[in-house]
Amino acid sequence: MDHNDYRLTLRQHMAGAECPFPEAEFQRRRNAVLAAMQARGLDALLLTSPADIFYLTGYSTFEVSVHTALVFSERHLVLQVPSIETGPAVACTHVEDIRGYRWENVDEILDPLTDALQDMGATVGVDAWHGSLRHGVMSGLASRLPKHRFVDAAGILQGVRIVKSAAELDCLAESARITGLGIEASAKAVRAGITDSEIAGIGAQALHGAGSEFMSMQPIVVAGARSAVIHLNHQRRPIAEGEPVFLEFGSAWQRYTAPMMRTVVAGKPTPRMQEVFDTCRRIFDAMLGEMRPDKDFDAAARVAEQALAPLAAEVFHSGVFGYAVGAQFPPSWVEGSGFIARGQQRRFEENMVFHLPLCLRIPGAWGIGCSDTVRVTENGGVPLTDNPWTLTADA
Repeated sequence: MDHNDYRLTLRQHMAGAECPFPEAEFQRRRNAVLAAMQARGLDALLLTSPADIFYLTGYSTFEVSVHTALVFSERHLVLQVPSIETGPAVACTHVEDIRGYRWENVDEILDPLTDALQDMGATVGVDAWHGSLRHGVMSGLASRLPKHRFVDAAGILQGVRIVKSAAELDCLAESARITGLGIEASAKAVRAGITDSEIAGIGAQALHGAGSEFMSMQPIVVAGARSAVIHLNHQRRPIAEGEPVFLEFGSAWQRYTAPMMRTVVAGKPTPRMQEVFDTCRRIFDAMLGEMRPDKDFDAAARVAEQALAPLAAEVFHSGVFGYAVGAQFPPSWVEGSGFIARGQQRRFEENMVFHLPLCLRIPGAWGIGCSDTVRVTENGGVPLTDNPWTLTADA
């Protein structure tokens, strides 16, 4: 059978069987997005980000390198997938209008999308800066729909996704629990002579053994001078006595990730290591009090900068003291809907959730990082992860 016959036959047996949430949860999300669209004067959205499509439909797959699109309006949903993704489209969603194209023939993409958009109005929102929106798709649609106007509307999904529902908070809580188990297993394995890759393997086994799905980023383990370089990872390097080992893990539960950082020293921490670690803790404690609805992201970043000030000239920090997390797919667990940084004027709202990536790096020496994923409440930030906040594994 071809992919169309497969879709129709599979629907008889597994339609929506793998959908991660009740339909009422998706309807709540769609209603919120529709209200935001109407406020912007948009007739439809063309979504290509795997996380955005998942958010509105439940569509989930580990194959996120291929073109997939959701056309969304008040009256209709159209999900376009390649032939190899027919199964997830049927099993993970309740979308009725699924339009496939042959995986090997991208020429079949544009005509069905054109037909779908032709009937949904002339003003279409897109996420113009997301890597999943291919130039060939946009240029092809523009030439086929010369009377349509495609406008950047990334903020619509971001504005809705950044505040989490009770169902989403439950998923993040499960991810937080599993993340902690994975980091704890790796932390206990830290010693001189073991390799960073072995430590990562121990953590990965614990994460998957506790129920994590495929993760948006694999466990990050890096030690010594390499930990002073942001975004290096394990590479079969032995751990030396006295080196700090940086760990950053994030399990996935229904695609939701609550990440956590921890640094464990293979031996006794030096006074300098303890000083840098204590600065991370001061930043964290200062930020929790600012993460409440009467504050904005900029204000929280300024408080964090004040806590960092004694070491600001000696260590590198990215300048982003927190980023929103939620449902994501590889290659990143960063949701992209909000950043706690200077100049970001959005106000906190209850049930926003942020990872606070507090890692301070001394070039040529090492990096010390410790973090939690934190939920915004009316009284301030409350950690979802349970970081022990110590530089030793046995404390």
